[in-house]
Amino acid sequence: MPASRGLRLASLALVTLTSVTACGLGNGNATDTGSSGAKGEVKGQITFQTLQLKPVFTDYIEGVIVDFEKKNPGTDVKWVDIPFQGAQEKITADAAAGALPDVVNLNPQFAQALQAKGLFVDTDEAAADVKGEYVPGAWSAFSVPGKPGSYGLPWYLTSEVTMYNKGLLTKAGLDADKPPATFDELLAAGRKVSAAGKGAFYGIHPALENRFVTDLAKQGVPLLADDGKTWTFNTPAAEAYLTKLVDAYRSGVYPKDSLTQDHSKETEAYQAGRIGLFPSGPNFLKIIKDNAKQIADQTGVGPQITGTDGVTNMSVMGLLVPKSSKNAATALAFAKFVTNAENQLRFSKLVTILPSTTASLKDPYFSDTSDGTVESKARAISAAQIAKAENLVPVQYDERITKAVIGKVELALQGDLTPKQALDQAVAAANAITAK
Repeated sequence: MPASRGLRLASLALVTLTSVTACGLGNGNATDTGSSGAKGEVKGQITFQTLQLKPVFTDYIEGVIVDFEKKNPGTDVKWVDIPFQGAQEKITADAAAGALPDVVNLNPQFAQALQAKGLFVDTDEAAADVKGEYVPGAWSAFSVPGKPGSYGLPWYLTSEVTMYNKGLLTKAGLDADKPPATFDELLAAGRKVSAAGKGAFYGIHPALENRFVTDLAKQGVPLLADDGKTWTFNTPAAEAYLTKLVDAYRSGVYPKDSLTQDHSKETEAYQAGRIGLFPSGPNFLKIIKDNAKQIADQTGVGPQITGTDGVTNMSVMGLLVPKSSKNAATALAFAKFVTNAENQLRFSKLVTILPSTTASLKDPYFSDTSDGTVESKARAISAAQIAKAENLVPVQYDERITKAVIGKVELALQGDLTPKQALDQAVAAANAITAK
């Protein structure tokens, strides 16, 4: 898989059963999908839009479409794949024009601005017959805090693991078979690796934009009030954690030039042997192997970094059916088919992602580590985490709020604001954006 594709899966990013059964279609000519917005006979043409899955997964997606059309005579699925770059603008414009595709591939954060206007079919109602077949945390990712219902069927997932350079940990006097598992352990290990590196390599990259708010949530910090409108993450616990990050930055645990860098720069730093600890999606193991085999050979893998209570996060991609679809019954039936256990298991064996159906997760593929590879170990760790994982960041935490919050956090690390000032200002900025 090309590195660019792996990056897309992870950032959007983005886990079985001896005998898998399809979950969701039942009779191929079912006539009631369970919602007044998606009732009718399953027939006719629909358009299915995905995000940058061609050409790597063309054979798989086209095969699923052929299977659906065979099971449902009289249906015709037109597949459209669009680049990730500019996708949000295109989808927003299509929504404004009433021209959304019948089935749309989006993640919760990407879709929430549209769902705030009530544009998608409520899957709590329309797909109630299959709700119990998905990982609960994945299903709930498509609900908006403070509002009833849900608006998407979960598709593929990622659950972060901790990759680490065994050689660098050994140089720092750490046990390369016992990677850190908590935030305090990560910072402590990172400090030792950076001290051993003396500027040649470091323990950790901050990747604040991708990690900071998620890490707060993993430590039990309440991000958003129950009303779904008021941000609340300026707590004493959050202040204590940000204080630790400030100390880590000032004492050289992070590379000095890393403060405003994102996950892609973190990936490059790990591949170059400049970072010892790399929390990220397990799909990055292949990227590392393709781009830096020497580093891949030194890479070990451990569980996701968590707080003291062990709560883990997942990233979710899903399929949504707009209420504007002129063939919502067929669209919903197709979305169920694509995301059923059998098809998700097949997809998960093509790329390092996890399925969102509990049946798929029972397959030995997600627990067998007998080949001794770091890839199989990462897959097993990630799959074991997913059953109790959640999409911890509320869907309202969009790109605008991310930029405002991380800007304040960066000022704290630079010493221009105290941690308390940074968090208070970040919450005020986030609330102002949400209020608009």
